[in-house]
Amino acid sequence: MSAKPIALSGLTRRLIEDGLIDQSSAEKHETAAAAKRTPLISHLVREANVSAEAIAKSAADEFGTPLFDLTSINPDTLPQGLVSDRLIREHHAFPIFKRGNRLFVALSDPTNRQALADIQFQTGITTEEILVREDQLSAFIDEQLGTVEEEAFTDYGDDVDLDLETVDPDQPDEEESTPTDDTPVVRFINQMLLQAIKLGSSDLHFEPFEKTYKVRFRTDGILHEVANPPITLAPRIAARIKVMSQMDISERRVPQDGRIKLKVSKSKSIDFRVNTLPVLFGEKIVMRILDASSAQMGIDALGYDDDQKALYLEALQKPQGMFLVTGPTGSGKTVSLYTGLNILNTPELNISTAEDPVEINLEGINQCPVNAKVGLDFSEALRSFLRQDPDIVMVGEIRDLETAEISIKAAQTGHMVMSTLHTNSAPETITRLRNMGVPAFNLATSINLIIAQRLARRLCSCKERLDIPANALLEKGFTQDEIDAGLEIFGPKGCDNCNGGYKGRVGVYEVVKITPEISKIIMEDGNSLQISEVCQQQGFRNIYQSALLKVKQGLTSLDEVDRVTSGH
Repeated sequence: MSAKPIALSGLTRRLIEDGLIDQSSAEKHETAAAAKRTPLISHLVREANVSAEAIAKSAADEFGTPLFDLTSINPDTLPQGLVSDRLIREHHAFPIFKRGNRLFVALSDPTNRQALADIQFQTGITTEEILVREDQLSAFIDEQLGTVEEEAFTDYGDDVDLDLETVDPDQPDEEESTPTDDTPVVRFINQMLLQAIKLGSSDLHFEPFEKTYKVRFRTDGILHEVANPPITLAPRIAARIKVMSQMDISERRVPQDGRIKLKVSKSKSIDFRVNTLPVLFGEKIVMRILDASSAQMGIDALGYDDDQKALYLEALQKPQGMFLVTGPTGSGKTVSLYTGLNILNTPELNISTAEDPVEINLEGINQCPVNAKVGLDFSEALRSFLRQDPDIVMVGEIRDLETAEISIKAAQTGHMVMSTLHTNSAPETITRLRNMGVPAFNLATSINLIIAQRLARRLCSCKERLDIPANALLEKGFTQDEIDAGLEIFGPKGCDNCNGGYKGRVGVYEVVKITPEISKIIMEDGNSLQISEVCQQQGFRNIYQSALLKVKQGLTSLDEVDRVTSGH
């Protein structure tokens, strides 16, 4: 009995009709292409010596698709970092441009729907095909990917090059721990990590809902949805991330914490702090990106104005006293403290920190992660530090009276103490400590400097000048002299290189030195409004005034000032 003939695709039948291949060899070529997992068009051009130009014209006629000349593409305009090299070579497809939320992919085989599906899954962007000649596509892929492979690996490379380091040498190999049918999930997660790093995101959110799965990045302080993998993959995504983070993949009932170290080049690695949380339809996973380079930026990169920078550096040189940084979660307090620690970090000084958790490893500094489960909280760590001859002590956060009292005692006995609180302004920091039960006398004699801060989105270079009436500018807090001097206010415009007109963030600060006049108000148990009034009299700008100065400098917008300062 003869073998049952396979069903030929519409494209193959069209090629037979046009006389490019004959009926007898059609089945053989389709079977061979499928066995090699190669697109049919690529197989015909390479193995059957069929004209690439003739196939392209037949395919265009059969599917009613215009034929695009790939040689007209400017390589400098190609979308970067969206699709892995492995996926491009596997499917013989190349993304050539992006318009809005649509990614246009060059294909020589219009029947290769799996390529579009896999690229859409990896990028989270709707894909559309662009028909091109096979010979042009092959040359283009070799030119683009060949150039990358020949260069020294200094940038964030393809997911093939990712090296996930683990702390436990007995941990099973990553690939052995993950089933082979999870390979698309592995590629997807690796691509999400790299994309978040390239975008400068601070957090990644993996969120399962009843009928959808969302991946969101927090970039410049704002969450953006970037991908929607199938909800059926939610358990696999969670399991893969938990394996990478060295968590218990069988435990889904309680939150877990883990950590990933990702080597993105020979000289650069980035840590991810990972937390899982059981939710109604699975496990929500949030990753915080901990880039050690952010702690090495230096004070000039933080956005302090010259007078504020001078007060910051002056306070660091004090032999004792408290250096406090305050602000809401995500306002950059840790980076401000780490910057100061790096300035102070010399072989002559003994520096110890108590952190929850230790976010970034600082060479030469003794960093202690607090662990409430075993009784090692901030106050207990502080007591231990004071028995180890410290010069400088950093406490991650002052949360209670006991920690506050030990910190103040250390500051009054020859130690520099650096810490954070969650308050909205420098004067409110005094009120918060008083409400904890710290005596006013101790605050007035131990605190050297208080910094309140926010992070405002920085305007992209595409910004545009706004025409705002003078009376509106006066209401916002600008002076008539500034308006008469030609004050220019800019707003977001938006381009291909930014997020809605913004790119990056800039620090906005209130820096208050505790002067004798302010100490007197504290000693008299003055409230935050009274302290604020004295700060204004002594020339210390509050958060809103500092933010308006950033607007005047063209660094951010009035809308962004209102967002980060609540409009006042």
